[in-house]
Amino acid sequence: MVDSLFRAYAPLVIWISLGLLLFRFIPANFSVQLGRGLYWVGVPLQSIAFARETQLSQDIRLVPLVVLEASLLSMGLAFLSWWGWHKFYPPVEQSLQAQPEAERRSRLGSFILAAMLGNTGFIGMALANVLIQPAYWNWAVLYSVGGTITSILAVLIASHFGQRGGTLWWIPFRDAATLPSLWAFGVGLVTQDMPLPPVLESGLQAMVWVVFASALLLVGLRLGSLNGWSSLKLALVPTLIKMLVVPLLIGVEATYLGLTGEPRLVLVLMSGAPTGLATLILAEVYDLDREILTGAIALSLVGLLLVLPLWIAWFS
Repeated sequence: MVDSLFRAYAPLVIWISLGLLLFRFIPANFSVQLGRGLYWVGVPLQSIAFARETQLSQDIRLVPLVVLEASLLSMGLAFLSWWGWHKFYPPVEQSLQAQPEAERRSRLGSFILAAMLGNTGFIGMALANVLIQPAYWNWAVLYSVGGTITSILAVLIASHFGQRGGTLWWIPFRDAATLPSLWAFGVGLVTQDMPLPPVLESGLQAMVWVVFASALLLVGLRLGSLNGWSSLKLALVPTLIKMLVVPLLIGVEATYLGLTGEPRLVLVLMSGAPTGLATLILAEVYDLDREILTGAIALSLVGLLLVLPLWIAWFS
């Protein structure tokens, strides 16, 4: 088990560390261009690859409902936490009042995304591959695919709160409807039974890992810009929501509904996946507060090591 976990986490350490090392030597706009490239090209190609391999025939209709529930629950708890934090802790409210309105909105948007958008496609799937038997693999795959629901909500939030978002009410819905990864996933489903030339098929599968490495490199570049505890402090609350509160509630609910063993553990693992790398991509596209998102990714990656034994002990 230790050896399997080591193999799962080795790419995380390698690519994030490389980003940290290159932070001082790469032009500042490189991360912006990398984020946009992943948003418009890399992630859509990855979505096509996942969709072509996903089998939706099993009777696991509960999974997309759990995805939607976890997303709405995280979003609601983030809103409540933000309101309570600023209402009952005056120093935070005073610091916010000194900021321009656009920056305050950007910070709130990042706060919500940090609690809501999880890294199910890579870290969640890697953990499921190590901890879950093949008979329940489709539970993890469907949860990851169902993350498209969360992605739509995330784009709506990013477009609404971002400093590059529009003020018209229909702008966020336009951005969600034109989400590249959503259309790419549809293309992948439609072409599931259509064989591709071996070169294209292998290239599509290789692109999954290229996107993975590039996204982790972006995380490392952004981690290099952290300003100590001041960056992590703002990310602590959404990280607790993402890594502790929501998966615990999902696990208790799954138990109440009669799920036990590995199906229940899959839902807990995926709903408690660390803050997603896609939040940084959205931050680059919509000019959100990157400090909160980078801090949440860092804290949630560390927090995963602490909560994982609890999830296995309580819900496996």
